[in-house]
Amino acid sequence: MTTSGTALRRTLGVRDAVVVGLGSMVGAGVFSALGPAARAAGSGLLPGLALAAVVAYCNAMSSARLAARYPASGGTYVYGRERLGPFWGYLAGWAFVVGKTASCAAMALTVGAYVWPGQAHSVAVAAVVALTAVNYGGIQKSAWLTRVIVAVVLAVLAAVVVVCLASGRADAGRLDIGLSSGAGGVLQAAGLLFFAFAGYARIATLGEEVRDPARTIPRAIPLALGIALVVYACVAVAVLAVLGADRLGHAAAPLADAVRAAGVPGLVPVVRVGAAVAALGSLLALILGVSRTTLAMARDGHLPGALAAVHPRFQVPHRAELAVGAVVAVLAATVDVRGAIGFSSFGVLAYYAVANVSAWTLSPAPSARMVPVVGLLGCATLAFALPSVSVTVGTGVLAVGVAAYGLRRLARRRHTE
Repeated sequence: MTTSGTALRRTLGVRDAVVVGLGSMVGAGVFSALGPAARAAGSGLLPGLALAAVVAYCNAMSSARLAARYPASGGTYVYGRERLGPFWGYLAGWAFVVGKTASCAAMALTVGAYVWPGQAHSVAVAAVVALTAVNYGGIQKSAWLTRVIVAVVLAVLAAVVVVCLASGRADAGRLDIGLSSGAGGVLQAAGLLFFAFAGYARIATLGEEVRDPARTIPRAIPLALGIALVVYACVAVAVLAVLGADRLGHAAAPLADAVRAAGVPGLVPVVRVGAAVAALGSLLALILGVSRTTLAMARDGHLPGALAAVHPRFQVPHRAELAVGAVVAVLAATVDVRGAIGFSSFGVLAYYAVANVSAWTLSPAPSARMVPVVGLLGCATLAFALPSVSVTVGTGVLAVGVAAYGLRRLARRRHTE
């Protein structure tokens, strides 16, 4: 329950909500996930993309139904708490905050690697500080900046697609679909590509700042997901047609390599700028979402109560944003987060597993339960198809969260006795 001193201002419409989701999805996926996914799946990259889209669609529909019923900050943390009980809400919130904090650091370092490779950590920290300041200034400023970033990134991606497909070096034979890496490779690629689709969660976590949430959220989530899928499919086909699955899987900068192979090396600097801008957009949306889930968990006592404060002028959870920004800045300055995508995917899939179970309880009708069942099975399958290190570390971090919850409950029980 919120009070007038902790309530957020509802200012976002459908267009702004769609842009926030796109800012996260497009930034995270096209420039960072296609290469590892192609390496895992080989000729099965496009089936992996389709499988990731199906699971993401089921999760999106479950999230949209839940967000319309519970239009409060926190996303699945709130849905799990209301539909399944406090523990499941807490577990979803823990998985989201930890996994997405790692994603924030990964995106910040992506900015550094493209802008100034020799000083990637320093640039990453500067990016975190700057975007935290933007978020602190209010949600409308964040939405405006995200809209600009999305426009720039989509323009760059459109140029890449046109250049690749129009070049004489594109070969439709390279699009042959097969299972060169087996079914396991396709599943692993789908798990890695799911990381790229997870941005629509940002729309649900902003439920308390959306106008007319019962109408806006169910429209914004599938719109954002659909646009992202079209973009991903176009880029994947264009890059595959020029590089082929093997070269794509071993490319450090796939889109830059693709335009170079297409005979237009002058476009490479533009692609590098687009990649940096895309990662900034993703980082902006990620900090936004993590801070709102932190706010919701702080309101319920799972995190320090001071993090539940809302700024009286800017109407944002300023202490939560500053705390998240500080943690991400430390990670970006001190750690290597090359494995963060796999770890983040595991945490996000666990988060959506709770969302699907929560959506399953909304209606007893078999037709209404089909989507959450498919989504739950998809989340479990993709999570455990990820690289073994990601599964092991992800399981361990979730176990730490469960232990902390149990110890806190035990301490409260003893205190009341």
